[in-house]
Amino acid sequence: MLLVYTHKVTPRLTYTFKHFFTRILQVQVEFTSKVEKFIAHNGLKLTYAKQPLGNEFFIKSEDLLFEQGINDIEIKISDWLGVPCFFQNKQNANIPFDVFAASFYLLSRYEEYLPHLKDKFGRFSAEESLAFKHQFLEKPLIDVWAYKFRDLLQQKFEGFQFQERSFEYISTIDVDVAYCYKHKGVVRTIGGFIKDTFKLELKNVWLRTAVILGFRKDPFDTFEDLITLQNTYNIKTIFFFLVSEYTTFDKNTSSRNSKYRSLIKSIADYCRVGLHPSYFSMKNDLKLKKEKKRLEDITNIPVQLSRQHYLRLAMPETYQNLIGLEITEDYTMGYAQHFGFRASTCTPFYFYDLDYEIQTPLKIFPFAVMDVTLKDYLGLSYKRSFEVISKLAKEVHQVQGTFITLFHNETLSNKGKWVRWKKLYIDMFKQISTFSK
Repeated sequence: MLLVYTHKVTPRLTYTFKHFFTRILQVQVEFTSKVEKFIAHNGLKLTYAKQPLGNEFFIKSEDLLFEQGINDIEIKISDWLGVPCFFQNKQNANIPFDVFAASFYLLSRYEEYLPHLKDKFGRFSAEESLAFKHQFLEKPLIDVWAYKFRDLLQQKFEGFQFQERSFEYISTIDVDVAYCYKHKGVVRTIGGFIKDTFKLELKNVWLRTAVILGFRKDPFDTFEDLITLQNTYNIKTIFFFLVSEYTTFDKNTSSRNSKYRSLIKSIADYCRVGLHPSYFSMKNDLKLKKEKKRLEDITNIPVQLSRQHYLRLAMPETYQNLIGLEITEDYTMGYAQHFGFRASTCTPFYFYDLDYEIQTPLKIFPFAVMDVTLKDYLGLSYKRSFEVISKLAKEVHQVQGTFITLFHNETLSNKGKWVRWKKLYIDMFKQISTFSK
Protein backbone atom coordinates (compact mmCIF):
# COMPACT_ATOMS: atom_id res chain seq x y z
CA MET A 1 0.00 0.00 0.00
CA LEU A 2 1.19 3.51 -0.88
CA LEU A 3 0.53 6.34 1.58
CA VAL A 4 0.35 9.82 0.09
CA TYR A 5 0.75 12.94 2.21
CA THR A 6 -0.96 16.04 0.87
CA HIS A 7 -2.31 19.19 2.50
CA LYS A 8 -5.80 18.61 1.04
CA VAL A 9 -7.52 15.51 -0.31
CA THR A 10 -9.71 16.42 -3.29
CA PRO A 11 -11.81 14.41 -5.77
CA ARG A 12 -9.37 15.30 -8.56
CA LEU A 13 -6.44 14.09 -6.51
CA THR A 14 -7.94 10.76 -5.47
CA TYR A 15 -9.19 10.16 -9.04
CA THR A 16 -5.77 10.73 -10.58
CA PHE A 17 -3.73 8.81 -8.02
CA LYS A 18 -6.02 5.78 -8.20
CA HIS A 19 -5.73 5.61 -11.97
CA PHE A 20 -1.97 6.10 -11.86
CA PHE A 21 -1.20 3.71 -9.03
CA THR A 22 -4.13 1.31 -8.61
CA ARG A 23 -5.16 0.74 -12.23
CA ILE A 24 -1.77 1.08 -13.92
CA LEU A 25 0.79 0.05 -11.29
CA GLN A 26 -1.47 -2.31 -9.31
CA VAL A 27 -0.71 -0.54 -6.01
CA GLN A 28 -3.39 0.38 -3.51
CA VAL A 29 -3.20 3.99 -2.39
CA GLU A 30 -4.35 5.88 0.71
CA PHE A 31 -4.17 9.57 1.58
CA THR A 32 -3.45 11.53 4.72
CA SER A 33 -3.07 15.14 5.76
CA LYS A 34 -1.66 14.16 9.15
CA VAL A 35 2.12 14.47 9.39
CA GLU A 36 2.35 12.03 12.32
CA LYS A 37 0.57 9.27 10.42
CA PHE A 38 2.78 9.80 7.39
CA ILE A 39 6.02 9.71 9.37
CA ALA A 40 4.95 6.56 11.24
CA HIS A 41 4.23 4.69 8.00
CA ASN A 42 7.06 2.25 7.20
CA GLY A 43 6.00 1.23 3.71
CA LEU A 44 5.76 2.90 0.33
CA LYS A 45 5.01 6.61 0.71
CA LEU A 46 5.37 9.97 -1.00
CA THR A 47 4.60 13.62 -0.39
CA TYR A 48 2.54 15.60 -2.87
CA ALA A 49 2.73 19.21 -1.76
CA LYS A 50 4.58 22.48 -2.27
CA GLN A 51 7.38 21.49 0.11
CA PRO A 52 8.74 18.11 1.31
CA LEU A 53 8.41 17.12 4.94
CA GLY A 54 11.89 15.62 5.03
CA ASN A 55 13.92 13.29 2.85
CA GLU A 56 10.97 11.29 1.56
CA PHE A 57 9.93 10.73 -2.08
CA PHE A 58 8.59 14.12 -3.07
CA ILE A 59 6.53 15.49 -5.99
CA LYS A 60 6.00 19.25 -6.05
CA SER A 61 2.32 19.91 -6.68
CA GLU A 62 0.79 22.33 -9.12
CA ASP A 63 -2.60 23.85 -8.25
CA LEU A 64 -4.65 21.90 -10.82
CA LEU A 65 -5.70 19.03 -8.55
CA PHE A 66 -6.81 21.46 -5.84
CA GLU A 67 -8.87 23.72 -8.13
CA GLN A 68 -12.44 23.53 -9.37
CA GLY A 69 -13.84 24.45 -12.75
CA ILE A 70 -12.03 25.16 -16.01
CA ASN A 71 -9.23 27.68 -16.46
CA ASP A 72 -7.10 28.57 -19.44
CA ILE A 73 -3.79 26.85 -18.67
CA GLU A 74 -0.50 27.59 -20.37
CA ILE A 75 1.27 24.37 -21.30
CA LYS A 76 5.01 24.19 -22.00
CA ILE A 77 6.44 20.86 -23.11
CA SER A 78 9.87 19.64 -22.04
CA ASP A 79 11.62 16.26 -21.78
CA TRP A 80 11.82 13.74 -18.93
CA LEU A 81 13.85 10.58 -19.46
CA GLY A 82 13.24 10.67 -23.19
CA VAL A 83 9.49 11.35 -23.12
CA PRO A 84 7.48 14.60 -23.22
CA CYS A 85 6.26 16.17 -19.98
CA PHE A 86 4.66 19.40 -18.78
CA PHE A 87 3.89 21.29 -15.55
CA GLN A 88 7.63 21.50 -14.92
CA ASN A 89 9.13 22.77 -11.68
CA LYS A 90 12.63 23.76 -10.66
CA GLN A 91 12.40 22.66 -7.04
CA ASN A 92 14.48 19.71 -5.85
CA ALA A 93 11.76 17.07 -6.33
CA ASN A 94 12.26 13.43 -7.34
CA ILE A 95 10.99 14.20 -10.83
CA PRO A 96 11.07 17.62 -12.52
CA PHE A 97 7.34 18.00 -13.23
CA ASP A 98 3.96 17.39 -11.62
CA VAL A 99 3.18 14.04 -13.21
CA PHE A 100 -0.20 13.85 -11.46
CA ALA A 101 -1.49 17.24 -12.60
CA ALA A 102 -0.30 16.41 -16.13
CA SER A 103 -2.04 13.03 -15.98
CA PHE A 104 -5.29 14.62 -14.81
CA TYR A 105 -5.16 17.23 -17.57
CA LEU A 106 -4.90 14.49 -20.21
CA LEU A 107 -7.19 11.95 -18.57
CA SER A 108 -10.07 14.31 -17.83
CA ARG A 109 -9.89 15.66 -21.41
CA TYR A 110 -9.55 19.12 -19.88
CA GLU A 111 -8.60 20.62 -23.25
CA GLU A 112 -11.90 19.49 -24.78
CA TYR A 113 -13.77 21.80 -22.41
CA LEU A 114 -11.72 24.78 -23.59
CA PRO A 115 -12.65 26.77 -26.74
CA HIS A 116 -11.62 24.88 -29.90
CA LEU A 117 -12.47 24.44 -33.56
CA LYS A 118 -14.63 21.44 -34.35
CA ASP A 119 -14.43 19.38 -37.54
CA LYS A 120 -17.29 19.17 -40.05
CA PHE A 121 -18.99 16.47 -37.96
CA GLY A 122 -18.91 18.55 -34.79
CA ARG A 123 -16.05 16.59 -33.21
CA PHE A 124 -12.95 17.61 -31.29
CA SER A 125 -10.24 16.83 -33.82
CA ALA A 126 -6.86 15.22 -33.24
CA GLU A 127 -5.13 18.29 -34.69
CA GLU A 128 -6.53 20.42 -31.85
CA SER A 129 -5.02 18.21 -29.16
CA LEU A 130 -1.88 18.80 -27.15
CA ALA A 131 -0.76 15.25 -27.93
CA PHE A 132 -0.93 15.76 -31.70
CA LYS A 133 0.72 19.19 -31.63
CA HIS A 134 3.63 17.88 -29.58
CA GLN A 135 3.88 14.47 -31.25
CA PHE A 136 3.02 12.15 -28.38
CA LEU A 137 -0.40 11.04 -29.61
CA GLU A 138 0.99 7.66 -30.58
CA LYS A 139 2.23 6.93 -27.05
CA PRO A 140 0.15 5.95 -24.00
CA LEU A 141 2.04 8.69 -22.21
CA ILE A 142 0.42 8.38 -18.77
CA ASP A 143 1.24 4.66 -18.66
CA VAL A 144 4.81 5.36 -19.81
CA TRP A 145 5.18 7.98 -17.06
CA ALA A 146 3.79 5.50 -14.52
CA TYR A 147 6.30 2.79 -15.43
CA LYS A 148 9.23 5.22 -15.28
CA PHE A 149 7.88 6.47 -11.95
CA ARG A 150 7.73 2.88 -10.72
CA ASP A 151 11.44 2.42 -11.51
CA LEU A 152 12.29 5.43 -9.34
CA LEU A 153 10.11 4.15 -6.50
CA GLN A 154 11.86 0.78 -6.66
CA GLN A 155 15.20 2.52 -6.26
CA LYS A 156 13.90 4.36 -3.20
CA PHE A 157 12.03 1.39 -1.66
CA GLU A 158 14.15 -1.59 -2.67
CA GLY A 159 12.18 -4.15 -0.67
CA PHE A 160 8.81 -3.34 -2.22
CA GLN A 161 7.53 -5.79 -4.86
CA PHE A 162 5.22 -4.39 -7.52
CA GLN A 163 2.58 -6.68 -9.00
CA GLU A 164 2.61 -7.10 -12.76
CA ARG A 165 -0.56 -6.61 -14.77
CA SER A 166 -1.29 -8.48 -18.00
CA PHE A 167 -1.53 -7.21 -21.56
CA GLU A 168 -5.06 -7.46 -22.95
CA TYR A 169 -6.40 -7.10 -26.47
CA ILE A 170 -10.01 -6.27 -27.32
CA SER A 171 -11.23 -6.29 -30.92
CA THR A 172 -14.31 -4.11 -31.38
CA ILE A 173 -16.58 -4.19 -34.43
CA ASP A 174 -18.95 -1.38 -35.40
CA VAL A 175 -21.90 -2.58 -37.46
CA ASP A 176 -22.82 0.57 -39.37
CA VAL A 177 -24.11 -1.38 -42.37
CA ALA A 178 -24.81 -5.06 -41.70
CA TYR A 179 -25.51 -5.96 -45.33
CA CYS A 180 -24.28 -4.49 -48.59
CA TYR A 181 -27.26 -5.60 -50.71
CA LYS A 182 -29.69 -7.69 -48.66
CA HIS A 183 -32.54 -6.54 -46.42
CA LYS A 184 -32.55 -2.94 -47.69
CA GLY A 185 -36.24 -2.67 -48.48
CA VAL A 186 -37.80 -2.20 -51.91
CA VAL A 187 -37.08 1.52 -52.33
CA ARG A 188 -33.41 1.33 -51.35
CA THR A 189 -32.86 -1.83 -53.41
CA ILE A 190 -34.35 -0.29 -56.58
CA GLY A 191 -32.37 2.89 -55.91
CA GLY A 192 -29.19 0.81 -55.66
CA PHE A 193 -29.86 -0.86 -59.02
CA ILE A 194 -30.51 2.52 -60.67
CA LYS A 195 -27.37 4.06 -59.18
CA ASP A 196 -25.13 1.15 -60.28
CA THR A 197 -26.63 1.15 -63.78
CA PHE A 198 -26.27 4.91 -64.17
CA LYS A 199 -22.59 4.67 -63.18
CA LEU A 200 -22.11 1.66 -65.52
CA GLU A 201 -20.99 -0.46 -62.57
CA LEU A 202 -22.29 -3.62 -64.17
CA LYS A 203 -20.31 -5.90 -61.88
CA ASN A 204 -22.21 -4.44 -58.91
CA VAL A 205 -25.51 -4.92 -60.74
CA TRP A 206 -24.68 -8.58 -61.28
CA LEU A 207 -23.44 -9.10 -57.70
CA ARG A 208 -26.46 -7.30 -56.21
CA THR A 209 -28.78 -9.54 -58.25
CA ALA A 210 -26.93 -12.71 -57.27
CA VAL A 211 -27.00 -11.81 -53.56
CA ILE A 212 -30.68 -10.85 -53.51
CA LEU A 213 -31.62 -14.07 -55.34
CA GLY A 214 -29.57 -16.11 -52.86
CA PHE A 215 -26.87 -17.30 -55.26
CA ARG A 216 -24.09 -15.37 -53.51
CA LYS A 217 -23.39 -14.44 -49.91
CA ASP A 218 -23.71 -10.76 -49.07
CA PRO A 219 -20.14 -9.38 -49.00
CA PHE A 220 -20.69 -7.46 -45.75
CA ASP A 221 -22.03 -10.58 -43.99
CA THR A 222 -18.69 -11.43 -42.40
CA PHE A 223 -20.06 -12.18 -38.96
CA GLU A 224 -19.38 -15.92 -39.05
CA ASP A 225 -15.74 -15.21 -39.93
CA LEU A 226 -15.46 -12.70 -37.09
CA ILE A 227 -16.80 -15.19 -34.55
CA THR A 228 -14.54 -17.96 -35.88
CA LEU A 229 -11.45 -15.76 -35.62
CA GLN A 230 -12.38 -14.78 -32.09
CA ASN A 231 -12.56 -18.43 -31.08
CA THR A 232 -9.45 -19.46 -33.02
CA TYR A 233 -7.18 -16.85 -31.47
CA ASN A 234 -9.01 -16.57 -28.13
CA ILE A 235 -9.38 -12.80 -28.51
CA LYS A 236 -12.25 -10.91 -26.92
CA THR A 237 -14.56 -9.30 -29.51
CA ILE A 238 -17.33 -6.76 -28.91
CA PHE A 239 -19.97 -5.74 -31.49
CA PHE A 240 -21.74 -2.38 -31.55
CA PHE A 241 -25.04 -2.32 -33.48
CA LEU A 242 -26.72 0.71 -35.00
CA VAL A 243 -30.50 0.47 -34.49
CA SER A 244 -31.66 4.00 -35.28
CA GLU A 245 -34.07 5.27 -37.91
CA TYR A 246 -32.63 5.75 -41.41
CA THR A 247 -30.92 9.13 -41.93
CA THR A 248 -28.22 10.59 -44.17
CA PHE A 249 -25.62 9.39 -41.67
CA ASP A 250 -27.35 6.27 -40.32
CA LYS A 251 -27.89 3.74 -43.11
CA ASN A 252 -28.15 0.38 -41.42
CA THR A 253 -30.86 -2.20 -41.96
CA SER A 254 -34.11 -1.38 -40.20
CA SER A 255 -34.23 -2.64 -36.61
CA ARG A 256 -37.70 -4.01 -37.45
CA ASN A 257 -36.22 -6.38 -40.06
CA SER A 258 -36.48 -9.94 -38.75
CA LYS A 259 -33.18 -11.05 -40.33
CA TYR A 260 -31.29 -8.15 -38.78
CA ARG A 261 -32.87 -8.81 -35.39
CA SER A 262 -31.90 -12.49 -35.66
CA LEU A 263 -28.35 -11.50 -36.53
CA ILE A 264 -28.04 -9.33 -33.42
CA LYS A 265 -29.50 -12.09 -31.23
CA SER A 266 -27.13 -14.70 -32.64
CA ILE A 267 -24.06 -12.48 -32.15
CA ALA A 268 -25.13 -11.84 -28.55
CA ASP A 269 -24.92 -15.61 -27.95
CA TYR A 270 -21.17 -15.55 -28.63
CA CYS A 271 -19.94 -12.03 -27.83
CA ARG A 272 -20.74 -8.95 -25.82
CA VAL A 273 -23.03 -6.61 -27.72
CA GLY A 274 -23.28 -2.85 -27.28
CA LEU A 275 -25.25 0.06 -28.62
CA HIS A 276 -23.96 2.19 -31.50
CA PRO A 277 -25.89 5.41 -30.81
CA SER A 278 -26.82 7.22 -34.00
CA TYR A 279 -25.29 10.36 -35.48
CA PHE A 280 -27.85 12.72 -33.97
CA SER A 281 -27.81 11.17 -30.49
CA MET A 282 -24.66 13.02 -29.38
CA LYS A 283 -26.61 15.54 -27.27
CA ASN A 284 -30.10 14.04 -27.56
CA ASP A 285 -30.84 11.96 -24.47
CA LEU A 286 -34.38 11.07 -25.62
CA LYS A 287 -33.10 9.63 -28.89
CA LEU A 288 -30.39 7.75 -27.03
CA LYS A 289 -32.95 6.32 -24.62
CA LYS A 290 -35.17 5.17 -27.48
CA GLU A 291 -32.31 3.40 -29.26
CA LYS A 292 -31.11 1.74 -26.07
CA LYS A 293 -34.58 0.32 -25.40
CA ARG A 294 -34.80 -0.85 -29.02
CA LEU A 295 -31.60 -2.89 -28.70
CA GLU A 296 -32.68 -4.28 -25.33
CA ASP A 297 -35.97 -5.41 -26.84
CA ILE A 298 -34.01 -7.33 -29.47
CA THR A 299 -31.44 -9.00 -27.20
CA ASN A 300 -33.48 -9.21 -23.96
CA ILE A 301 -30.27 -8.11 -22.22
CA PRO A 302 -29.69 -4.76 -20.46
CA VAL A 303 -27.46 -2.58 -22.64
CA GLN A 304 -24.33 -1.55 -20.75
CA LEU A 305 -21.85 -0.86 -23.57
CA SER A 306 -21.82 1.99 -26.05
CA ARG A 307 -19.83 3.64 -28.84
CA GLN A 308 -21.04 6.76 -30.64
CA HIS A 309 -21.58 6.57 -34.40
CA TYR A 310 -19.04 8.72 -36.27
CA LEU A 311 -17.29 8.93 -32.87
CA ARG A 312 -19.35 12.05 -32.19
CA LEU A 313 -18.60 12.89 -28.57
CA ALA A 314 -19.49 16.16 -26.84
CA MET A 315 -17.80 16.65 -23.48
CA PRO A 316 -19.43 16.26 -21.03
CA GLU A 317 -23.02 16.06 -22.37
CA THR A 318 -22.70 12.75 -24.23
CA TYR A 319 -21.20 10.99 -21.24
CA GLN A 320 -23.70 12.55 -18.85
CA ASN A 321 -26.54 11.19 -21.00
CA LEU A 322 -25.00 7.71 -21.06
CA ILE A 323 -24.67 7.75 -17.28
CA GLY A 324 -28.29 8.82 -16.96
CA LEU A 325 -29.29 5.69 -18.90
CA GLU A 326 -27.06 3.44 -16.75
CA ILE A 327 -24.55 2.70 -19.51
CA THR A 328 -21.44 1.50 -17.65
CA GLU A 329 -18.83 1.22 -20.44
CA ASP A 330 -18.09 3.50 -23.39
CA TYR A 331 -15.67 2.81 -26.26
CA THR A 332 -15.79 6.15 -28.12
CA MET A 333 -12.53 7.60 -26.78
CA GLY A 334 -10.36 7.88 -29.89
CA TYR A 335 -9.99 9.96 -33.01
CA ALA A 336 -11.39 9.42 -36.48
CA GLN A 337 -8.70 11.55 -38.15
CA HIS A 338 -5.65 9.94 -36.58
CA PHE A 339 -4.56 6.84 -34.73
CA GLY A 340 -3.20 7.01 -31.18
CA PHE A 341 -4.32 7.57 -27.62
CA ARG A 342 -6.81 10.43 -27.24
CA ALA A 343 -6.62 10.42 -23.44
CA SER A 344 -2.90 9.46 -23.45
CA THR A 345 -3.57 6.17 -21.69
CA CYS A 346 -4.10 2.57 -22.73
CA THR A 347 -5.70 1.70 -19.41
CA PRO A 348 -9.51 1.84 -19.07
CA PHE A 349 -10.45 4.71 -16.77
CA TYR A 350 -13.50 6.32 -15.23
CA PHE A 351 -14.95 9.50 -16.66
CA TYR A 352 -14.31 12.49 -14.43
CA ASP A 353 -17.07 15.07 -14.82
CA LEU A 354 -15.51 18.52 -14.61
CA ASP A 355 -18.98 20.10 -14.43
CA TYR A 356 -19.73 18.39 -11.13
CA GLU A 357 -16.17 17.61 -9.99
CA ILE A 358 -16.82 13.91 -9.42
CA GLN A 359 -15.59 10.58 -10.67
CA THR A 360 -18.55 8.93 -12.38
CA PRO A 361 -19.38 5.21 -12.70
CA LEU A 362 -18.90 5.33 -16.49
CA LYS A 363 -15.76 3.42 -17.48
CA ILE A 364 -13.99 4.62 -20.62
CA PHE A 365 -12.22 2.10 -22.86
CA PRO A 366 -9.93 4.09 -25.20
CA PHE A 367 -9.22 2.55 -28.60
CA ALA A 368 -5.91 3.08 -30.40
CA VAL A 369 -6.70 2.67 -34.08
CA MET A 370 -9.62 2.45 -36.52
CA ASP A 371 -9.65 0.85 -39.97
CA VAL A 372 -11.33 3.88 -41.60
CA THR A 373 -8.66 6.17 -40.14
CA LEU A 374 -5.89 4.23 -41.85
CA LYS A 375 -7.66 3.64 -45.17
CA ASP A 376 -9.82 6.74 -45.73
CA TYR A 377 -8.50 9.59 -43.59
CA LEU A 378 -4.78 8.87 -43.97
CA GLY A 379 -4.79 6.88 -47.22
CA LEU A 380 -2.26 4.34 -45.95
CA SER A 381 -1.36 1.21 -47.87
CA TYR A 382 -2.11 -2.28 -46.61
CA LYS A 383 1.54 -2.72 -45.58
CA ARG A 384 1.81 0.64 -43.86
CA SER A 385 -1.49 0.08 -42.04
CA PHE A 386 -0.24 -3.20 -40.61
CA GLU A 387 2.99 -1.50 -39.50
CA VAL A 388 0.99 1.20 -37.67
CA ILE A 389 -1.17 -1.35 -35.86
CA SER A 390 1.88 -3.41 -34.90
CA LYS A 391 3.72 -0.37 -33.55
CA LEU A 392 0.74 0.73 -31.45
CA ALA A 393 0.24 -2.79 -30.11
CA LYS A 394 3.91 -2.94 -29.09
CA GLU A 395 3.63 0.42 -27.32
CA VAL A 396 0.75 -0.97 -25.26
CA HIS A 397 2.47 -4.28 -24.65
CA GLN A 398 5.51 -2.50 -23.21
CA VAL A 399 3.34 -1.13 -20.40
CA GLN A 400 1.11 -4.22 -20.22
CA GLY A 401 -2.00 -2.17 -21.01
CA THR A 402 -5.21 -2.81 -22.93
CA PHE A 403 -4.97 -2.57 -26.72
CA ILE A 404 -8.29 -1.88 -28.46
CA THR A 405 -8.89 -1.76 -32.21
CA LEU A 406 -11.97 -0.56 -34.09
CA PHE A 407 -12.92 -2.38 -37.28
CA HIS A 408 -16.17 -2.74 -39.23
CA ASN A 409 -17.81 -5.88 -40.52
CA GLU A 410 -17.39 -4.69 -44.13
CA THR A 411 -13.61 -4.43 -43.61
CA LEU A 412 -13.41 -8.21 -43.96
CA SER A 413 -15.51 -8.23 -47.16
CA ASN A 414 -12.47 -7.94 -49.49
CA LYS A 415 -14.79 -5.77 -51.58
CA GLY A 416 -13.72 -2.51 -53.24
CA LYS A 417 -11.35 -0.50 -51.06
CA TRP A 418 -11.21 -3.30 -48.48
CA VAL A 419 -9.36 -5.79 -50.72
CA ARG A 420 -6.74 -7.66 -48.62
CA TRP A 421 -8.01 -6.20 -45.34
CA LYS A 422 -9.37 -9.54 -44.19
CA LYS A 423 -5.79 -10.81 -44.36
CA LEU A 424 -4.62 -7.76 -42.41
CA TYR A 425 -7.20 -8.47 -39.71
CA ILE A 426 -6.10 -12.12 -39.45
CA ASP A 427 -2.40 -11.19 -39.46
CA MET A 428 -3.11 -8.68 -36.71
CA PHE A 429 -4.77 -11.39 -34.63
CA LYS A 430 -1.85 -13.75 -35.21
CA GLN A 431 0.71 -11.21 -34.09
CA ILE A 432 -1.15 -9.84 -31.09
CA SER A 433 -2.09 -13.30 -29.82
CA THR A 434 1.63 -13.99 -29.35
CA PHE A 435 1.93 -11.06 -26.90
CA SER A 436 -0.10 -12.89 -24.28
CA LYS A 437 2.00 -16.05 -24.42
